[in-house]
Amino acid sequence: MLDHGAAPAVIVVRSSGRYVGHVHEPGQVPSHDLGHRRLVETGQLVALVGPSGSGKTTLLRSIAGLEQPDRGSGTVLLHGKDIAAEPVGRRKIGFVFQHYALFKHMTVAENVAFGLRVRPRRQRPRRAEIRKIVEDLLDLVQLRNMQRRYPSQLSGGQRQRIALARALATKPSVLLLDEPFGALDAKVRRELRQWLRQLHHDVGITTLFVTHDQEEALEVADRVAVMNKGVIEQMGTPSEVYDHPAGPFVQTFLGTVNLFRGRTAEDLKKIGGVVGGNAGYERPATNGKAIAYVRPHDVQISRHVNGTAGLAAEVISMSLAGPTARVYLKLTESKEMIEAELTRDRHRELALTAGEIVRVSWRQARIFSDDYSI
Repeated sequence: MLDHGAAPAVIVVRSSGRYVGHVHEPGQVPSHDLGHRRLVETGQLVALVGPSGSGKTTLLRSIAGLEQPDRGSGTVLLHGKDIAAEPVGRRKIGFVFQHYALFKHMTVAENVAFGLRVRPRRQRPRRAEIRKIVEDLLDLVQLRNMQRRYPSQLSGGQRQRIALARALATKPSVLLLDEPFGALDAKVRRELRQWLRQLHHDVGITTLFVTHDQEEALEVADRVAVMNKGVIEQMGTPSEVYDHPAGPFVQTFLGTVNLFRGRTAEDLKKIGGVVGGNAGYERPATNGKAIAYVRPHDVQISRHVNGTAGLAAEVISMSLAGPTARVYLKLTESKEMIEAELTRDRHRELALTAGEIVRVSWRQARIFSDDYSI
């Protein structure tokens, strides 16, 4: 294992005039009194997700020193020290960009060694030591046999691994990854997810990475931070943020969700099982109405229309997607479209046909006030 020393926690309070390091409870308005929150604990792999424009990359670049918070508006703490005014080169932070940023005229080995060779003479390792570090890193990313090749001779996945090796060469205390697999095709992305997870296990470096791929974040990270409009809406383990969302935004952002509208919370609870029902998210409902948020795999379909709990719906279409079947339905009363995900066995058992009327209910749901706007 490469020795990167004791990696500190990263704490961000506010950046570029927006609150980006705070976690606030639903309904709270961000204020100067929220206090510091730990964004990344020592040795963790944390994923930062959110829609475009939510502040993910701004936060990452502020930590790296590539962007500066407004004067007096916030801090970046590393080792418990405010480094907001610290030059980029002194922060000991590794940064990997989406598009690799490898030097085309340098070989793989030269790219990995670059950060060590440009150090001031007094801080620069000897040539033999640099060679050993490069060889160890190339072994780590499983590309030692390609050290004499140029970036143009590598695949996209190989280039990204070289970019990660180069970032690790200077032994940073924190590693920042900005959409590291964004430029790769789906198959390569899936392969590199497990590789990154294993790499983090082997190296143990504190890592924060930005991704638009929610599935990637949930699969790879120790903890996930969900951002919206410059605020961290929720932070927790992948299972915590997916199974116990703090509010409608987190629920709808992390995966597909069906919305059952226009009824009171008690009426919705009678249709199907409810987990952690909450009809007062953000502020108490003024009209008593609520919305049930239901994942497609929690939707239940019954062929028995009469005397069965649930809502009447018309089967519109069906499609097979690997080991599951997707059924698209229109609610008879509200005319809203919903999606159900069934196992292939259940799909064959039901033998549904387009146009027939069935009953839909759910195994579990989250209920929030109808006065929330997505």
